[in-house]
Amino acid sequence: MDTDPRVAGRSPLRLLFLCTGNSARSQIGEALLSRKGRDRFVAASAGSQSAARVNPLTVDVLGEFGIDWNGRVPKGIDAVMAEPWDLIITVCDQAREVCPTFPGRPAFAHWGMPDSAAVAASDEARRQAFRDTVHYLSRRIDLLLALPVEN
Repeated sequence: MDTDPRVAGRSPLRLLFLCTGNSARSQIGEALLSRKGRDRFVAASAGSQSAARVNPLTVDVLGEFGIDWNGRVPKGIDAVMAEPWDLIITVCDQAREVCPTFPGRPAFAHWGMPDSAAVAASDEARRQAFRDTVHYLSRRIDLLLALPVEN
């Protein structure tokens, strides 16, 4: 059975990554799924208390992986609340605890991980924390993409 939504006439699944500030983990999730999920997913991200800007290390480290994430701005939950989501993934415990009820019937998952933006160490250790976040989310997204989620 063909599960490619373009061939089967299905729309891409809409996935929202939620975090607290929408400056690191959720932005990285959106960037990776946008690249890897291409026509199967529409990815977005938001934060329960959006930060003033995307963390510069998010942009730098995504650039190391060939993803240009310049010019992105954090969004709050209110900016995405009315949109129809198929799946919402929280990537921090705090966002999971305050996650509001979204309209429709989106599925929810929690991929909790340490906050790379909170690492207080050397510049290289901080950069490595962001790389670790990219690797962790990349593996989780690969597993998600291996599932026949269109069914």
